[in-house]
Amino acid sequence: MGDLSSVLWIGGPPGAGKTTVARLIARRRGLRWYNADVHTWEHRDRAIAAGHPAAIRWEAMTPAERWSAAPEDMIAMSLHDERGPMIVDDLRALPEAPLTIAEGTPITPSVAGARAVWLLPSPEVQEARLATRDLTPGALELYRSLIQVIEKEVEEYGARKLVVDGRRGIEETAADVERLFADALDTGPVAATPRERRHLLRYANRAVVTQHLTFFARPWASGDARSAVRAFDCECGQDGCDEQVRLAIADFPTLPDVESEPVLAPGHRAS
Repeated sequence: MGDLSSVLWIGGPPGAGKTTVARLIARRRGLRWYNADVHTWEHRDRAIAAGHPAAIRWEAMTPAERWSAAPEDMIAMSLHDERGPMIVDDLRALPEAPLTIAEGTPITPSVAGARAVWLLPSPEVQEARLATRDLTPGALELYRSLIQVIEKEVEEYGARKLVVDGRRGIEETAADVERLFADALDTGPVAATPRERRHLLRYANRAVVTQHLTFFARPWASGDARSAVRAFDCECGQDGCDEQVRLAIADFPTLPDVESEPVLAPGHRAS
């Protein structure tokens, strides 16, 4: 992808709504969706292979030790600074067409291109959204600390931001982001056919499968990745489809993706 001119960037702390907004825009506009969250364990493995002390220390800790560390230590062990360049490497490995919308907390102004925006939730919005997640007190503390770190980065770089204060819904926030990226969205390139859109949907769905397999391969992980049930986007490729399908990882189509059947919501078909 060279200079990453085909990437639209959305950063922000947990609870900002960036994943929902990016997924909505990607499906509506025919873009590739890169979700940094589903590359977490791949990135951690790269950091460990590179000998990164914080990554190695985190892997050796018990869950209780991880979430009882000081906030600055938790941020260091989250690899907030280190994952940005890894995201850039991932994006450079993708095809130049169609446009990619990349989103994630580790996307920082220091690595993002000019077509970027940060969604910054008000404390009230972030608390309300995080309250709906099953988070430990330590994880909540990390997420609260990250918004301060990210707000400081955005201010220092003079990066573009949208404040999410709860007065506008997800659809309205997505429309705001689309207006900011209007020039790029108008010129593309974007996926124009159902087949092209199916290819992009499989890319995003396959990343979810890889995420779980990589997590459960860790020596301290318990459970079976293949019995885990997750929501996958319907791969019919039709304009306007926003359906999801709940499948066990074991039931997701096997590789190679170009030959396997699409994941379809009830009543949907691939044309």
